[in-house]
Amino acid sequence: MGKKNKQFVENVTAMEDDFARWYTDVVKQADLVDYGPVRGTMIIKPDGFAIWENIRDELDRQIKATGHSNVSFPLFVPERLLQKEKDHVEGFAPEVAWVTHGGEDKLAERIAVRPTSEALFSDYYSKNIHSYRDLPMLYNQWANVVRWEKTTRPFLRSSEFHWQEGHTAHATDADASEETDRMLGVYADVVENYLAIPVYKGRKTDKEKFAGAKYTLTIEALMHDGKALQSATSHHFGSGFAEAFDITYLDENGESQFVHQTSWGLSTRIMGALIMVHGDNRGLVVPPQIAPTQAMIVPVAQHKEGVLDKAYDLRDEMKDLVRVGIDASDKKPGWKFNEYEMKGIPVRIEMGPKDIEKDQVVLVRRDTGEKEFVARTDLEARLPVLLDEIQQNLFDKALAHRVEKTSVATDMDEFKQTLDQKSGFIKAMWCGDMSCEEKIKEDTGATSRLIPFEQESIADTCVCCGKEAKELVYWAKAY
Repeated sequence: MGKKNKQFVENVTAMEDDFARWYTDVVKQADLVDYGPVRGTMIIKPDGFAIWENIRDELDRQIKATGHSNVSFPLFVPERLLQKEKDHVEGFAPEVAWVTHGGEDKLAERIAVRPTSEALFSDYYSKNIHSYRDLPMLYNQWANVVRWEKTTRPFLRSSEFHWQEGHTAHATDADASEETDRMLGVYADVVENYLAIPVYKGRKTDKEKFAGAKYTLTIEALMHDGKALQSATSHHFGSGFAEAFDITYLDENGESQFVHQTSWGLSTRIMGALIMVHGDNRGLVVPPQIAPTQAMIVPVAQHKEGVLDKAYDLRDEMKDLVRVGIDASDKKPGWKFNEYEMKGIPVRIEMGPKDIEKDQVVLVRRDTGEKEFVARTDLEARLPVLLDEIQQNLFDKALAHRVEKTSVATDMDEFKQTLDQKSGFIKAMWCGDMSCEEKIKEDTGATSRLIPFEQESIADTCVCCGKEAKELVYWAKAY
């Protein structure tokens, strides 16, 4: 490897040495983001935003397929609206950014820069829902939100980020419950089948649920360093917001009823999961399903007659089959190889004079580094299959890692020892008392991640207090 190519990789800290530094290095070297001029903000660059667009587009397709319409609500939330639901405002108060002046004039009322939009949607519903015929009201919006974080990191925790937030209103609690389940299923499908990240599905404890929710459902993923990441959530609000905002409708008998609401969201935080689940010491690894460029053609010895022409011919043949690019710059092939490995492009297609003579190409997988010589006549059939194999391999590898890093503990000594030696998810029984949940966090740094839908009984007693256990909980240190 040439000195410049070696230096290109040396710019990334080995994840075994410093995982946090490795993450930051990959984000920068893969050209995903730059830092914004205000602390905690980020500029998502073209390569990063292209990945986010593919995630967004698939999720948007599935959201619309379930009957939801996209809308756009204001960026600003009057303080009086935010104050209407007590638990909600208390949960968000530390993170709210406030506008206090308009030009030189002090405002009569503070205005919050949108941390989330429950208050805005609830105010709208109170004015626009009258009859059972108006229900369900199924809305989604793609937006930026601001949460004034104390500690920030690109994608994972930033003061401003992109997301979608669904807000729906229903006639009955059962209808809202069905919606909450449905949308969690959509998230799990996108994250598992498009981002190739296996997730656990379940319910948050009351301590960890969304502020103002009746209950919160979540999908949780495991990062390479053994920490968990909340990847998307779906909230059932019951009639709490409806009562605070007086959102009522006349049922079929002409009687006034409160609506039942839900909210659900997935943000650019999932980009952090993508990096930390699939990335390696050579940089980013992007699953083919969401890769903006699935295959990059790199001509070898392109100065020789006919090489570039053949490379462009190949690009034209493949462009309707896969998302394919070509690098015809005057950079050395070795530099290009390293650059596209860093950017995580699933397949590199090499073509030089000898390959042209043999009427073949060389396919190089980003996930394993394996090389494969393929005849040009077979490429149209082989390339899509190879991309599917890479997609599946990335999921299988992440799943195997999660299995390896999911342990069982029946008492606190075992819990602490497992967390110190192995990290990852720990399955342990819980009595349901919030004081035990808080003590586990205080003593170990681990938090309850979810109460899985599929319950097991691995012990009769709570891992913390030894009293009778009520349910199985997955615990982990988390981002």
